Amino acid sequence: MSSPEGTRAVPGTPGDEVPPPETTGSPARRLRGVPRQRKRTARSGEPRAASRDSGTLAFVESPVQLLNVLEWAHTAQAAELTVVVLSPHDPMTRGQLRRMAELARDEGHTVRWEEARGGPTAPMRTIGGLTPLLRRARRVVIGDPFSRYVQLLLSLTRARDLVVVDDGTATMEFISQLARGERLVRWHRNGSGRGARDLVFAPFSATARRRLTPAPEGGRRTVGLFSSMPVEAPPGVEVTTNEFAWTRGRFGPPRLTRAADIVGTSLVETGVVDADRYLAAVGTLARTHSATRYFAHRKESTEKLRRLVAETGLEVVRPDLPLELIARRGPVGRLIVSFPSTVVHTLPLALLGTEVKVAVCDIDPEWLTANASPRAQGFLDGVTGTARDVQRLPFTQRMATG
Repeated sequence: MSSPEGTRAVPGTPGDEVPPPETTGSPARRLRGVPRQRKRTARSGEPRAASRDSGTLAFVESPVQLLNVLEWAHTAQAAELTVVVLSPHDPMTRGQLRRMAELARDEGHTVRWEEARGGPTAPMRTIGGLTPLLRRARRVVIGDPFSRYVQLLLSLTRARDLVVVDDGTATMEFISQLARGERLVRWHRNGSGRGARDLVFAPFSATARRRLTPAPEGGRRTVGLFSSMPVEAPPGVEVTTNEFAWTRGRFGPPRLTRAADIVGTSLVETGVVDADRYLAAVGTLARTHSATRYFAHRKESTEKLRRLVAETGLEVVRPDLPLELIARRGPVGRLIVSFPSTVVHTLPLALLGTEVKVAVCDIDPEWLTANASPRAQGFLDGVTGTARDVQRLPFTQRMATG
């Protein structure tokens, strides 16, 4: 089966794939098969954005965050903002970020690529170069409030308007912790969070939490949340729903295939789910729903994917873009099966108006590793239970044995 445009198939040896080539800082070439967005003049009576939103600075570290910044800019009519990519080491993540940067430039935004983790002196060099921008910015948009890099940068800005865009399901945990006044800690982290690095960064984390806490009524600082997740924000946080209007307007509708597709997860890599149980469940889902393709998460290990190919016969596909865009462009299965993850909330929105159905498979407590965070099961159940417009596939004993 041919892979969707914008993806790379890994038919037998997932570790042999070559990460997408990276471009330089020069103007990016347009993605093949993606129409260039034409600048249009506002019609009479239509709201019109400023010609240049030089006061808005966005920080992203993942492709999904950059996608959601583009969705926010479309909804807020924020024209030509500056997006700073704090690039990670992972080659697959970097490849997707390069593709998303091309789309952002096509939309007229400025993209500044920072090798923020490129050696021991990179953090100080990056922070030094960004400080003037942070001082001038009137509004800062961030995708990951748990990021130590972002927390450090928030301590340097004078911006009175802060906006948090989705970083997947982690947004749900961020809002819960913000409402309870707790330290910002990722849901899958185990332990006390009081190691040497945690103690060093504690002042910056505390400052970030204060900056992200809404000011008392009448205060001059505002905090906004742009999200497709089911959240109950604390008082003072202005919530705008991400309906993936930019994605639907720019791509598709997709051509549908007869077979089902399975969406992978990095729960094994983060130490939450046992690898053997996970692979057995994927095999059962593939047989039950006649699935032929497995869309790998960008953080899934090549060793696990090799096992998956050998044990299930599925074609592993490494997407070059976030799955919301891949699915919207197609071809895509009429049924998409996922474990608890961001896509069970976002794909129904991105695929609105198509005949694609999304199903989510529960994570059984027996699949969790001994090192999984005590909060893991409750968080995963919450991700599944709050998903809208999806079919729920509860765990069955047959899946335990494959």
